[in-house]
Amino acid sequence: MHEEELKRVLSRMQGLCARREYCTSDIRRKLLTRRETPLTEQEAGQILTALQREKYLDDARYAGAFARDKASLAAWGTAKIRYALRAKGISDEDIARALESIEPERSQERLRKLLSARWGRLSQDPDRKRKLLRLGLSRGYAYDEIVSQIEEICQSTEH
Repeated sequence: MHEEELKRVLSRMQGLCARREYCTSDIRRKLLTRRETPLTEQEAGQILTALQREKYLDDARYAGAFARDKASLAAWGTAKIRYALRAKGISDEDIARALESIEPERSQERLRKLLSARWGRLSQDPDRKRKLLRLGLSRGYAYDEIVSQIEEICQSTEH
């Protein structure tokens, strides 16, 4: 590919990365699967290096933003966030730092709200505790956290 074309692709990727956070694997996939001439692995590597050098692309920054967004907006637990970040090729160190940015108290409160809302909708269901447990696990919360919250909800509704 010509140098001029590589500069054009780099410019396009800079614009893309300036609008929102991306991780290295997302941009690599975009570069290697372009509709117009896909880049070679070497050309993609050159563009990725330039984006990282110029701070358009930073996996640690991406992991932190992803973890905060998924924890606060989607009410995901740490297990689901960790799994999603690993699937994107983020390093274990970056994942650990990202998960540290999630406040445990707020996470517990989000879990409680999630389970409480579902508890109300399942009021006539004899299997509601099991369904709440499955919901919490599917959102990536720890088993012990979920059971604790379910017990609190049960106690508060019995009174």
